[in-house]
Amino acid sequence: MYADWDASTARQGRALDALLTAGLGPGPHAVLDSACGIRTQALDLAALGHRVTGADLSPVSVTRAAREAGRRALALPVVTADMRALPFEDAAFDAVVCADNALPHLLTAEEVHTALAETLRVLRPGGLLLLSTRPYDELRRTRPRSEAPHVREGADGRTVTFQLWHWHPDGERYRQAGFRDTRWYAPQDSGFHQPVLAARRPAP
Repeated sequence: MYADWDASTARQGRALDALLTAGLGPGPHAVLDSACGIRTQALDLAALGHRVTGADLSPVSVTRAAREAGRRALALPVVTADMRALPFEDAAFDAVVCADNALPHLLTAEEVHTALAETLRVLRPGGLLLLSTRPYDELRRTRPRSEAPHVREGADGRTVTFQLWHWHPDGERYRQAGFRDTRWYAPQDSGFHQPVLAARRPAP
């Protein structure tokens, strides 16, 4: 996926660190990497001094992230967890990162809303969500929508048919979940490889 994995993840970490600083002030900050995968962003944020916790639905990914953290001698607590039911106390984090198109893979609009509500719950008042996703609004404008299933030939020669679903929340859905001060950063502005939404849990 990347010509140089370590260099790419370091760039991603620096880009997210700059957005955290812009939104919250100088760190370190307590950050949840929700849907952390195999540690693409979590470890490089930890290497920059943030107190990062990783969570992912996949036990295999969580194990790989923990192993890589150990190899690099970085503190990275990781848990197997569903973003729709996060096992953390209210207001536990200064920021939540949800990167690499994770949120739109949920299957219904209701599940997206539940995940956003859980994210809001674990953020402290004034806390920041950084969510990266493909630019679906632009894709909807420039590409025709197709309901046709995807068909390909499997490794054993049999035909495999599958349907892809993505729920891309628009700005109103973030507001319905309770987020405010939403702002999109394009890759050329943030240095991150996908558009990034910054949104805030309102302070009382």
